[in-house]
Amino acid sequence: MKLYKNIKYILFVLMMLIASVSFAQEIVVHDPVVIKQKDTYYLYCTGNGISAFSSKDLKTWQKEPQIFKEKPVWADGVAADFKNHIWAPDITFHNKVYYLYYSVSAFAKNTSAIGLVTNTTLDPKDKNYKWVDQGIVIQSEPNRDMWNAIDPNLVFDENNTPWLSFGSFWEGLKLVKLNPDLKSIAQPQEWHTIAKRKRTFELPDSDPGDGALEAPFIFKKNGYYYQFLSWDLCCRGEKSTYKVVVGRSKSVTGPYVDKDGKSLAEGGGSLVVQGDENYFGVGHNSTYTFDGKDYIFYHAYEKKTNGTPRLVVKEIQWDADLWPVLK
Repeated sequence: MKLYKNIKYILFVLMMLIASVSFAQEIVVHDPVVIKQKDTYYLYCTGNGISAFSSKDLKTWQKEPQIFKEKPVWADGVAADFKNHIWAPDITFHNKVYYLYYSVSAFAKNTSAIGLVTNTTLDPKDKNYKWVDQGIVIQSEPNRDMWNAIDPNLVFDENNTPWLSFGSFWEGLKLVKLNPDLKSIAQPQEWHTIAKRKRTFELPDSDPGDGALEAPFIFKKNGYYYQFLSWDLCCRGEKSTYKVVVGRSKSVTGPYVDKDGKSLAEGGGSLVVQGDENYFGVGHNSTYTFDGKDYIFYHAYEKKTNGTPRLVVKEIQWDADLWPVLK
């Protein structure tokens, strides 16, 4: 009997250890983006100074140092009394440099700017590890701009020309051509509206409006540019209604159309994923090819933890008509 009790105790301890390890892997994230350097994946997301994690297998994540220990020196000039809670980064490796775009904003206002910080390595243990802020790339101002300078995503077209997509609510999501240095808008300026939902006309310009969309992410595949974006409401825990939709175009500048041929700039969008029995809402995705497989990353408001935003990683497959399907 004593041996039986000891075995039960040992099994209980092992179960608790397994449970604690499993829980530790359930990281809390908003707006995840991912990149691979050598054998390590690095994830960046909304958080104090931009939160960072690393993984060898896309399953077990370790906390890494935040990008900004102190808020960007220019942040208070954009959003007064900014608390260094930086939103929605985007990470790209180009010409041996890592470019990380990020958002400084006040909630529900287009008092916003997209900044850029660079590094030559993502490994905090590397002697060359140092993030250098490059300042503001694009800025929006209330009552001047009917767009919001947040949620950036960099994409290169077939001519290796850089374009930055971004936006949230107001008059939709925008795409603007950048200079080759990736730090500034190209001249003469070239802008495109790549997605839009109907907005109540009577609302003041300073109001985000009811055309709820944001977070464009453009992914090149199958001879198309696929624009993934998020509809409806994030950041509300149990009341979140976030979902991901998609459209595609043969040109980076659009027009992007959904499965029914409706333009995303006219309210179109084909559903990719939405809330279910496990999550209230899901959204703000990023999409990549790693080692021959296509993946989508997004955050999801978990029901069992009353709306905690969790990381979800899923493999993408493609149907007969070359539209994305989550495995």
